[in-house]
Amino acid sequence: MQNTHWIWAPGIKEYVEEKPYLVYFRKEVVLEREINRRMIRISADTRYKLYINDRLINVGPAKGDDKVWYYDELEVTPFLKTGKNTIAVEVLRYPLKSRDGNYSLFRTHTPGLYLEDISEQAAPSTTFTADESWKCHRAENYNIVAEAGGFSPLMILEKRSGEDKLHKWKTEFYNDSEWEYALEYSPRQLAKASCPADLYPREIPHVILNPRHFESVVEKEPENVKRKWNALIRGEESVIIPPHTYLHVEINAGEEMCGFLNLRMLSGKDSTVKILTAEAYYQDRIENALNMPLKGERCDWEKGYLKGYTDSYHVGGFGEDGSPEIFDPFWFRTFRFIRLDIETKQEALTVQGFDYLETGYPLEVGTTAETSDPSMKDIWEISLRTLRRCMHETYIDCPFYEQLQYAMDSRSEILYTYAVSADDRLARQCMDDFRRSQRADGLLYSCYPQVLPNVIPGFSIYYICMVYDHMMYFGDYKLVKHHLAAIDQILEFFDDHLDERGLVGKIGGFVTERYWSFIDWTFCWEKTYGLPPAGLVGPITMESMLYAYGLQCAASLCDYVGRSSTAEEYRSRAEKIRAAVRKYCKDEQGVFLDGPGVEQYSQHCQVFAVLTGMVSVEDGRRLLLNTLEHQEKYAQCTVSMALYLFRALELTDLYDYTDKLWDTWRKMLDKHLTTCVENDVFGRSDCHAWGALILYELPSVILGVRPAEPGYEKIRIAPVTGMLTWAKGEVLTKWGNIKVSWIKNEAGELSLEYEAEEDLKTRIVTDF
Repeated sequence: MQNTHWIWAPGIKEYVEEKPYLVYFRKEVVLEREINRRMIRISADTRYKLYINDRLINVGPAKGDDKVWYYDELEVTPFLKTGKNTIAVEVLRYPLKSRDGNYSLFRTHTPGLYLEDISEQAAPSTTFTADESWKCHRAENYNIVAEAGGFSPLMILEKRSGEDKLHKWKTEFYNDSEWEYALEYSPRQLAKASCPADLYPREIPHVILNPRHFESVVEKEPENVKRKWNALIRGEESVIIPPHTYLHVEINAGEEMCGFLNLRMLSGKDSTVKILTAEAYYQDRIENALNMPLKGERCDWEKGYLKGYTDSYHVGGFGEDGSPEIFDPFWFRTFRFIRLDIETKQEALTVQGFDYLETGYPLEVGTTAETSDPSMKDIWEISLRTLRRCMHETYIDCPFYEQLQYAMDSRSEILYTYAVSADDRLARQCMDDFRRSQRADGLLYSCYPQVLPNVIPGFSIYYICMVYDHMMYFGDYKLVKHHLAAIDQILEFFDDHLDERGLVGKIGGFVTERYWSFIDWTFCWEKTYGLPPAGLVGPITMESMLYAYGLQCAASLCDYVGRSSTAEEYRSRAEKIRAAVRKYCKDEQGVFLDGPGVEQYSQHCQVFAVLTGMVSVEDGRRLLLNTLEHQEKYAQCTVSMALYLFRALELTDLYDYTDKLWDTWRKMLDKHLTTCVENDVFGRSDCHAWGALILYELPSVILGVRPAEPGYEKIRIAPVTGMLTWAKGEVLTKWGNIKVSWIKNEAGELSLEYEAEEDLKTRIVTDF
């Protein structure tokens, strides 16, 4: 009978639909001769952590869905030794009930571990392949708890107790005689035509797992505590906590970080340890409709307190010198600050070490930029860190609160990635993810992978923008054709929902409606959760404008693959939408309304009027100047929409005004943020990558290096200087690096220089 290489623990299927649980698998293999190249494939439902000889090797699989389940292919040779080797795997299984598990992780009716040794010369006695020779054990006293009472998309917080009988289980010194043998699924139980057995190779690089230390103990702690704990986190000495003692200590990572925590302890039976991870110090004052405490200066421990998520651990007391008891939560944590709360009972507890493995997508940055504005350097630094923290197995909106891949966020993040690294691997996967999320009505999920229905109509347009951007930067004909069928269906949805005026009708509304017509987190729309209030009574202008924007991008995509008649159709439809908006969504002064006949105004509508060509350049200048000079009349674009605001200002020759707009980021620096906030209204998340705008602006606009033709076949160098007097840097493109420098004299005259390889110079066009 053909083997499936999928195994599971016997007798625990009754838990599948109840709650998350953890299963340990291990196998010992003796290698008696020189180790040849060893390759394995591994996957799991739901997640795995692979250890070889007590060392964490990889985490996975990459996030997929019920149509695509990924496996990882790994070379494990460097981690093996002559003699006995222990292969150990932790598998976290989430239940089928969607809200009882991580929202971004799909699961099937078949929990399991897949591992196949694909080494060419592996003898049967030394193979790592998963079969019934593997041992397994279900963790006891292990619980996943929700991070909040309502919306809890992470479901990663742990409440657990140390198990003496698991001590050293990842090592060769462990006796697994009391463990059960695993059961292997038969081909009838696990058909290769469906997930999780229908496996696809990982499309993206493996995440990094880099050892890191915390920076220091927070200054608020007494001197003796600071001295001892600073030595501990540097790995220099242990801290002994006497019996019947309560202690808490606050630790600073130095920057917002994503990492797998590792706390090592000796003795201390029945002690309790709580680890609170936080982004910032909060104040009690509430100043927003979302009932979120105020964040001011993020390091202000004198006026604030740490607020975040807590893991708790009941110490088993079996840790000993050379073999400590370890609390290492399964999922990575996001933190800038950490508070440890420790309470001992009858025994003293020795904390031997506390550190972490930094994790994230291995982004290789090749672009650099400097300008005459010194604040740009620091904004670049926090923005690059923000992008890194929001790139994992998918793009994510924020690493602390949701870790979900939203289309609007991802479109911006992808552009920033292209600009600093010319890496499109995560972008390709992102576009494929959203294509697979398409519903029968044509719309995409607003975030995906996601196990719960979620639709923001306008977010489907940002997916079209992603494909357009990829065409311009990489020119992959097959990729564009691959996505056009989904794009056609998106646009058909909007066309099907045109009203008698030719506008996109009321297709969504408040967050609790069938579709959420979110546009931006602007202050004026706070009580309606990002919906222009006009959407409470009728259609919103922005959805018609987004439809027009999507049609224009799609027309260019169709031109690129030779679908000229469809391109012409899309341009014709775009013009009809523009005409309808001009007729029904403007006031007597020519200002665009948030809804037809509704005298409410936003900067957003004026911005997209410019971007879609609904107005002339001169009229667009007038409209945008009004929004900047009379801000009390217009809902303002926040961080999430800044990319589009900056493009409109550039198109209307108002880029000088961006200098004032950068104050939003300068205020982040003033508040000692190390990453960019979600928005400048209520600031829920301190790390939201749609705010990493400078990663696009400096190389693409201020240095001026952008695609002039699809596939970067022609490269335009056209700096937009704004209020700056000089800029220089190096921009990485798919063809190689281009060095650019310019100086502007007092008369506003520009002196531009650039350097590139000779074959690259033939692609460059410039107006200077």
